[in-house]
Amino acid sequence: MATAKKGDQVQVHYTGRLTDETVFDSSEGREPLGFQVGAGQMIKGFDVAVEGMAIGDKKTVTLAPEEAYGDHRPELIFDVKKADLPADLKPEVGQTLYSQTPQGPQPLKVVEVNDAGIKVDANHALAGKELVFDIELVAIG
Repeated sequence: MATAKKGDQVQVHYTGRLTDETVFDSSEGREPLGFQVGAGQMIKGFDVAVEGMAIGDKKTVTLAPEEAYGDHRPELIFDVKKADLPADLKPEVGQTLYSQTPQGPQPLKVVEVNDAGIKVDANHALAGKELVFDIELVAIG
């Protein structure tokens, strides 16, 4: 039976959750997720987990932060002066703003609003977290 290897186009059904069982993403009720194994389209640990699976195989993997979205980096939390914000912006804690970068839009989560401006967190929302994925390989090729 053929197994998934680097370079293969595959399709998987998956559910991603935190270690407290909170589901953060799932393909349930949707088309399977398609990607090329080993092409860097997926987080490292997910990509590695699919290698060697055969169609119909199911597995659950737990990924440390370094295999997923990396560690939470304090240097990615910074202040933005009120003068540097759009005049019509009414920032609120928890709000997601976007900053244009050479790599495209960068989401920034507002973590504090004060008289001088705002404090934002540019870390991925899942940075620093251990993630659990249930994966089912449904197609190769």
